[in-house]
Amino acid sequence: MSKILIVEDEEAIADLERDYLELSGFTVEVANDGDTGLQKALNEDYDLLILDLMLPGTDGFDICRQVRDVKNTPIVMVSAKKDDIDKIRGLGLGADDYMTKPFSPSELVARVKAHLARYDRLTGSAAEKNKVIEIRGLKIDTTARRVWVNGEERTFTTKEFDLLTFLASHPNHVYSKEELFREIWDMESIGDIATVTVHIKKIREKVEVDTSNPQYIETIWGVGYRFKM
Repeated sequence: MSKILIVEDEEAIADLERDYLELSGFTVEVANDGDTGLQKALNEDYDLLILDLMLPGTDGFDICRQVRDVKNTPIVMVSAKKDDIDKIRGLGLGADDYMTKPFSPSELVARVKAHLARYDRLTGSAAEKNKVIEIRGLKIDTTARRVWVNGEERTFTTKEFDLLTFLASHPNHVYSKEELFREIWDMESIGDIATVTVHIKKIREKVEVDTSNPQYIETIWGVGYRFKM
C-alpha cells in the first residue's frame, strides 16, 4: 500500500484530498505547515508527496528543493497560483507535476496513480542485467538510473532521467512536445506540455558543455526535439 504525504495548510482541502486518496487504497499523512512537512518528507519514507506552495513556515518551493537534493520521491505541487513562472519554477526545482487550484479530487487521484505506476515500472527491474547507453562521453545506466558526463556523475530528477533515457534510446528520431508528454508523463488529456520544455532545459544544463549549442538534444524548430547520434 503506497504511503502519501500531503503538505497543505488549508485543513478542509487536506481532509478532502486525504479522503479521496484513502478511498482509493492509499495510506495518507497530513502536515499543515511547511516546517513539519519538510521534516516528515526528509526523515520518513513516502511513495509520493502532494505539496502546496503557499505554506506557513517553509514554503513549498523550498521543501521541493531540499527533498529533491536527497530523494527521488515523486512530487505533485498544488497551488492557487496560475502564473506560468510559478509552474516553471516548481518544475525546475524537480517537481514531477503541477496542479492549479481548484481541481477535482478525482483528477488528483488519477495523477497520483499515474506517477506511482510509472515510478514503480521504472524502478522495479533491479534483478535485470544493467543496460547502459554510451554516446560521446555521456553514459546512462538505465537500470541503476545513474548518469555520467565525461566520467563525472550527475544527479537527475525522476522525470529528467526518464526523458533523457527515452530520447537517447531513440536517437535521430524527432518527437513533438505532445508525444514526449504522453510518453513520459503517461497522461494525454491532463497536464501542461510546457513541462517538457522545462525538463529539456534542466537536462541540457547538466549534460551540455554549451547549452546554446547543444551536442545531444537538438531543438527542431516548429516540430520538437531530437537526440543527435
